[in-house]
Amino acid sequence: MLSLPDSVDLLISARWIVPVVPTGQVLENHVVIVHQSRILGIVSQQRAATLQARERRELPHHVLIPGLINAHGHAAMSLFRGLADDLPLMSWLNDHIWPAEGRWVSEDFVRIGTRLAVSEMLRGGTTSFADMYFYPEIAAQVAMDAGIRAQLAFPVIDNPIPGAQNSAEAISKGLRLHDDSKHNELISVAFGPHAPYTVGDDTLIRVRTLADELELPVHMHVHETAFEVEEAIRQTGMRPLQRLRELGLLSPRLQAVHMTQIDDQDMQLLGDYGVQIIHCPESNMKLASGFCPVQRLLDNNINVALGTDGAASNNDLDMFAELRTAALLAKGVSGQPTALDAHSALRMATLAGAQALGIAEQTGSLEPGKLADMVAVDLSALPLQPVYHPVSQLLYTCNASHVSDVWVAGRQKVRSGQLQLADQDGLLEAVNEWAQQIQTGDEEHDA
Repeated sequence: MLSLPDSVDLLISARWIVPVVPTGQVLENHVVIVHQSRILGIVSQQRAATLQARERRELPHHVLIPGLINAHGHAAMSLFRGLADDLPLMSWLNDHIWPAEGRWVSEDFVRIGTRLAVSEMLRGGTTSFADMYFYPEIAAQVAMDAGIRAQLAFPVIDNPIPGAQNSAEAISKGLRLHDDSKHNELISVAFGPHAPYTVGDDTLIRVRTLADELELPVHMHVHETAFEVEEAIRQTGMRPLQRLRELGLLSPRLQAVHMTQIDDQDMQLLGDYGVQIIHCPESNMKLASGFCPVQRLLDNNINVALGTDGAASNNDLDMFAELRTAALLAKGVSGQPTALDAHSALRMATLAGAQALGIAEQTGSLEPGKLADMVAVDLSALPLQPVYHPVSQLLYTCNASHVSDVWVAGRQKVRSGQLQLADQDGLLEAVNEWAQQIQTGDEEHDA
């Protein structure tokens, strides 16, 4: 029998509850008990009727799931949304994005762009996100102010970047952020070497040494395109993943983003070293970068998490849309209609993301003792009817607009479809000011 205090903070009664653990379970007409930021248990409505609570929420047409985890993105790049569409990766980067970053990225750019991204993510049911962008200390403050969970991977590139003249300065500032944040329940820090083709061996060895000493993750774009792999073989005689193995970077703490190019030897290495894969299907499709073989990875017991990438290459941060694309793409790539079924896909966006980011003991599923990171999705709308299987409905018919309520550690961030964040009007005004500057600058660049 579950032992409970005389009074609890919150009782949430939902038509369906999908805890993710155990796999495939859907509870009907149950109640989640939340007290002091954590889940105490899930009980029947009859049992919950005997409990005293500071607040009760009735969600009679909703499915309650763990908070979604966006395991890769560049939050501040939301200010570049739609700036340079319909281009291949290297043209997109070299001719548009990198010049725009060089001209516009500042602390204020990162502050406003990250606020925009966090607002979008929370409204769409994302309660944790991994970010890899300049001025990570600014993004950390934005995340803390909003009350969203974030892993900040501080960028490490051998060339000068906004906020750091070289990789040594970037690492020094990143370590300072780690020291400042190590007791913060919302913020974690990772090394963020951009990619094998932008970071040399000496820097990568230093990253590996420090990451091993501090037991920190390494978040990195790896095998994003066939061109990247071909160039690496031409220059080094090795595929990037082989080079990372030689440098000692392959481990369960490596978060390898994209991985669209995987041969049998790569698959063996990923499995042998327990590397975490971050799949970004919509960005990869838009940039024609290739297809991550998700089902093959799962069949080899390799953890695969889900990310949107930045809004400059997606162009949204809607994890429900990403889920649907991931499931459909997995079926098309594998030729198996059973590939990445609805429950497996939801796990990829929740518990698998938590495992990839090293926070699975705290979030990713609705289990007693875990933080109450939760999302309620309203399935009452006409286009969602009838509801035979709520998890399939989440995957194949829902989008971010169907999210009604969001909690992070039991604190409500979206209530009945309304963000509970301050100064959204001021944010919109600041975004519009930035957009006008950026558009004028891009037109001058193209002229």
